[in-house]
Amino acid sequence: MNSRQRRGVILLLLSVLCALGAFAGVLSVINDVESKVGPEVTAYQLKANVPPYTRLTASQFSKIEMPERWLSDNAVTDLADVRGKIAVTTLKKGSLLQSDMIVDQPALQPGQQEVAIMIDAATGVAGKITPGSTVNVYATFEGRRETDPDQSKIIVTNAKVIDVGRLTALKPDPDDRTRQEADGVPITFALTTLDAQRITYAESFAEEVRLALVAPGTDTTVPEQERSYELAKDK
Repeated sequence: MNSRQRRGVILLLLSVLCALGAFAGVLSVINDVESKVGPEVTAYQLKANVPPYTRLTASQFSKIEMPERWLSDNAVTDLADVRGKIAVTTLKKGSLLQSDMIVDQPALQPGQQEVAIMIDAATGVAGKITPGSTVNVYATFEGRRETDPDQSKIIVTNAKVIDVGRLTALKPDPDDRTRQEADGVPITFALTTLDAQRITYAESFAEEVRLALVAPGTDTTVPEQERSYELAKDK
């Protein structure tokens, strides 16, 4: 083998070694990327802001795929997990859903029943009452006779709200021309039988029903003598 042939063989061997080195480098980069990214899994992202205590549905989330290693241990990967759940706090648009963001919807206690009534949106809700809220229910009544004074009464105290429906247009009462068309919201309460009777009576016969939000963790007890109010008796 002459010197020219030897140089050719050496160059060929160097080319092979360089090719093997480049191939090894590519494999190393691929393995490094795979180790950093890993397999992808399903996660769910908020389509829009969700207020606290709102009942959750599958339509509020969009499905995305992301590396498993980037997903937190408490991330929700199955939308079946949101059934019967409500938001703990305000859920922000674009946030990934996690199990610590949701809790079970308040359930009825023994002896309670669900009762829903329509509440004027302007005077009774104002967007601040949500599922899980505790409210006192006020109602105003006209005097039965012309000489009887009008009264404001606390019908129910510490009523638990378990659902707030969608804003609905209320048609004016054809028998009462002074009442104009307004917006109402169906509010569902968990109440005892007696309180359910009181609140449905107020919805049917009161001039107006208002809800007063009770601060979280507060148990408001109102003495019987303070549950009725007449302007003439106010000192």
